[in-house]
Amino acid sequence: MSERDQMQRDLLARIESADLDALEAVRVTALGKQGSITALLKSLGKMSPDERQAEGPRIHALREAVTRAIATRKDALERAALDAKLVAETLDMTLPADAPLSGTVHPVSQVMDELAEIFADLGFAVATGPEIEDDWHNFTALNIPESHPARAMHDTFYFPDGDDGAGKMLLRTHTSPVQIRTMMAQKPPIRIIAPGRTYRSDSDATHTPMFHQVEGLVIDKGITLGHLKWTLETFLKAFFERDDIVLRLRPSYFPFTEPSAEVDVGFSIQKGKRVIGGSDGWMEVLGSGMVHPKVIAACGLDPDEWQGFAFGCGIDRLAMLKYGMDDLRAFFDGDLRWLKHYGFSTLDVPTLSGGVGA
Repeated sequence: MSERDQMQRDLLARIESADLDALEAVRVTALGKQGSITALLKSLGKMSPDERQAEGPRIHALREAVTRAIATRKDALERAALDAKLVAETLDMTLPADAPLSGTVHPVSQVMDELAEIFADLGFAVATGPEIEDDWHNFTALNIPESHPARAMHDTFYFPDGDDGAGKMLLRTHTSPVQIRTMMAQKPPIRIIAPGRTYRSDSDATHTPMFHQVEGLVIDKGITLGHLKWTLETFLKAFFERDDIVLRLRPSYFPFTEPSAEVDVGFSIQKGKRVIGGSDGWMEVLGSGMVHPKVIAACGLDPDEWQGFAFGCGIDRLAMLKYGMDDLRAFFDGDLRWLKHYGFSTLDVPTLSGGVGA
């Protein structure tokens, strides 16, 4: 038996009987900078080409065998240690907890529940759709064709082009595709809100790459801007639980509505902070407008017969305005202290009779 074969037998035997600490010592002894196998590898440089051709494969085979044996033994030892730890950490579920276990409802979830309660009373259903959308539903059907400059308004996360023929895929930049899918799936009259996650490449104190948005859609006969203003006024009064809500509609531009309007709400200054209600100043809260005839037609409906309005706003922003948060980024940090301070009890279920706010 050669010296190399004897070395392999000795090392494999030591590996087979080693614990984790001893296994590391074997690895260093054999494969470390000053290890026995490392020395053999270094000796290849001093050999003649013929000797190197003969000895090289044998030395490399030795290194591979030892490396594989160490990995196998380490995996077995770590698995055995984990099994032993799991057995030792059994929990008696019949014992009382040391402290009351209580979680909190995130402000965004709470506001979503408040919105659903308010709009349910107005006859709106809650609609959902996929967060990974195709280009047609997210842009084209909303009167934003490929060359439309309005696409520059959205910092979109696109997926690499696939070969499935489904078209360009992306993370939806708004929940408007839910409106398109709803109009194509059911016949009017339609009254829905579409809350959910949306994605844009933006990040600062008031913007995050992922945020929450709610949009509303009404499609019926004889719908006017008056219906839109009344709906928004009723919604904001119920949400902020104040009767002194004053709205101002400013002409604006959105590709999917015509006419379009930015909606400002009056605020007052209390203790140096802006509080919704009153008329000391104006604050923009949402965008809205009458659904563009091209959008209605793209969904297979006759715009001469059906009209509608749509609106949208950020759920995170609504939570900030109502409950006094200053930095949007804290919504997504997962800081338990923040969640404990701003979170809601599971029993704080929004009801119109008891007040939607906790």
